[in-house]
Amino acid sequence: MPIRDRKKEHVELTLNQDVFYQKGTGFERYHFQHNALPEVNMDEVELSVKLLDRTFSFPVFVSSMTGGYKGAEAVNATLASFCEARNLPLGVGSQRAMLEDPSETESFAVVRRMAPTAFIAANIGGAQLIGGLGEEAAARLIDSIRADALIVHLNPLQELVQPEGDRNFKGIFEGIYSLAEGISIPVIVKETGAGISLQVAEKLAVAGVRVIDVAGAGGTSWARVENLRERQKAPLHFLDNWGIPTAECISEVSGLKDSFDFGLIASGGIRSSEDIVKAMALGADFTAMAQPLIKAVFDGGEPSLHKLLDRFEKECRLILTLLGCRSFHDLGPHHLRKVTA
Repeated sequence: MPIRDRKKEHVELTLNQDVFYQKGTGFERYHFQHNALPEVNMDEVELSVKLLDRTFSFPVFVSSMTGGYKGAEAVNATLASFCEARNLPLGVGSQRAMLEDPSETESFAVVRRMAPTAFIAANIGGAQLIGGLGEEAAARLIDSIRADALIVHLNPLQELVQPEGDRNFKGIFEGIYSLAEGISIPVIVKETGAGISLQVAEKLAVAGVRVIDVAGAGGTSWARVENLRERQKAPLHFLDNWGIPTAECISEVSGLKDSFDFGLIASGGIRSSEDIVKAMALGADFTAMAQPLIKAVFDGGEPSLHKLLDRFEKECRLILTLLGCRSFHDLGPHHLRKVTA
């Protein structure tokens, strides 16, 4: 199946089927520590957060998912317009399709036209770095959207379940190391929903990766997505719930920030304002989401995106006030109470 058809099928499945993990993100194991004397004026609560030396209005990265198929251009245009208006960072979906078929470039390039000043990240899969991405290919990815950063996504679980997926992952780390040394913009490495462990995060930090997105288990299960595809003749459903819960990834990886300089993004099942605040309290510098935002686009276009963000902002102000925090920067693990069984 051509990549463009596969990408379209992926989006349709995430919107119309039950593709979520049966186990939780781990956020459900935490309650907030109520502060009866918050000493905070809610109207003065600051929601802006820095990432990669740039200040954004709210800590939600519009995460990589779309591009490289018919119809993706309109979705990416809507997301880009929204990010431009609300000062949020945007990551496009995997650009492998445009490397193999230049006619797919426009579905990605539209984002820069719609968002001339927004922070936009390019995207390529880890398997495409085996043997080196190559200067020409890297330049095409970056120049097509005038990217501010380059995301490398790691998805061995999805690839192994996918009938036409990659089976060789030998050499990806060397490719990441070379890429981080060889390009002038920051490299972001993210999983796609199975999580990044402490050990893997440390290797990435040593390699010079500037931002790590743990993308843990608890949200969309890409193993389940692949198992639900019509092309899938031998489903591997025992892998549907494989992965490290997001909250556990954050708690583990955040400890590395004492020794390494990198930004930590929490994604994987971030669905609510409570999830955003809990992730930041556990040690994340930023959060990211994809499926809820794509669903909002299909449900009501850009107005639905603004309505969703307005709700998140209002609710986060309320939660921060009840915790006695004047900004996300005031958050820490002491603002959470772990639930005991």
